[in-house]
Amino acid sequence: MDEILPAVLDEAQEELLLDEDDFEGSTSSRIDSTSDELYEHYRVVADKGQQLLRVDKFLINVMHDTSRNRIQAAADAGCIHANGQAVKSNYRVKPGDVITLMLNRPRFDSTIKPEDIPLNIVYEDEALMVINKPSGLVVHPGCGNYNGTLVNAVAWHLRDNPDYDPNDPTVGLVHRIDKDTSGLLVVAKTPDAKTKLCAQFFHKTTRRRYQALVWGNLQEDEGRIEGNIARHPKDRMQMAVFPLDSGVGKPAVTHYRVLERFGYVTLVECILETGRTHQIRAHMKHLGHPLFADERYGGDQILWGTRSSSYSSFIRNAMALCPRQALHAKTLGFQHPTTGEEMDFESDLALDMQQLLDKWRVYLKGMQK
Repeated sequence: MDEILPAVLDEAQEELLLDEDDFEGSTSSRIDSTSDELYEHYRVVADKGQQLLRVDKFLINVMHDTSRNRIQAAADAGCIHANGQAVKSNYRVKPGDVITLMLNRPRFDSTIKPEDIPLNIVYEDEALMVINKPSGLVVHPGCGNYNGTLVNAVAWHLRDNPDYDPNDPTVGLVHRIDKDTSGLLVVAKTPDAKTKLCAQFFHKTTRRRYQALVWGNLQEDEGRIEGNIARHPKDRMQMAVFPLDSGVGKPAVTHYRVLERFGYVTLVECILETGRTHQIRAHMKHLGHPLFADERYGGDQILWGTRSSSYSSFIRNAMALCPRQALHAKTLGFQHPTTGEEMDFESDLALDMQQLLDKWRVYLKGMQK
């Protein structure tokens, strides 16, 4: 691969060609070059030793979180420029070329501003906070979610703390959970706390247990799912599982244990060895048991059960009760970054998920009569 040195890399994850890792942003394409004024959103300068290379191939080498099809679409819309002029996908990049992404709207101000949003704080001290996040709350600003996030809420909560800057990457979120997943996560209030907590996640010494309602009646009471996780080659809003020796994606391991069976769905506990994007959702679909009501992974369809109208009505009502993937980050454990104390936290299931399980329990009793 030719060496390419980017002169400027746009760190704002709101761009057309850059998808959020947790896929919490808008899914709609916003390429539009009809405006008279264009704004630079991304810039890269070809190295002096750059060999002639199509601009779409050139950009796919530096814009790692996008696809060649999306780059080609941007070029077709006149949004890819070389040295100030719009070019098509077959333009050949030369040494010293300045390649830019131009859109008809200014760059979004990604500054994190405090917002008065309620937080369910499970624990807090001078070094960290443990928060029980409700479903529907995005954790970090991104494409389509520029405010109203958990990070904005934390900034408000700590607005009088002179040592906490919400725009300083050395503090803040240590890990993420999906927008429509409820449950526990930890926020670091100091650089030292974030460094030490991140190291624990990296070395897999944290303790995380999730509860999920999945489609189907699992054959085994417990098991281990292992497979690399990467973006789906045909649907970049999904993650997919690939063989360990495929060279595609990052290794991921999920352990599961059956907690309760409802005939057509099963409540499982999932323990993560790794923390990949959508790991539980992708692994359970790979196993043939997508999460109940998980629209992105096909769990919003009736995948198990009868074809009766009464059952269909029951499922519709169940999904209306919990209209999101039935997944909750129930426990979180780690070593305190300052004191060294082992700390473990547990949260009750979110109300919508608890009501969903109760509904299935009533249905199961009716089946057994």
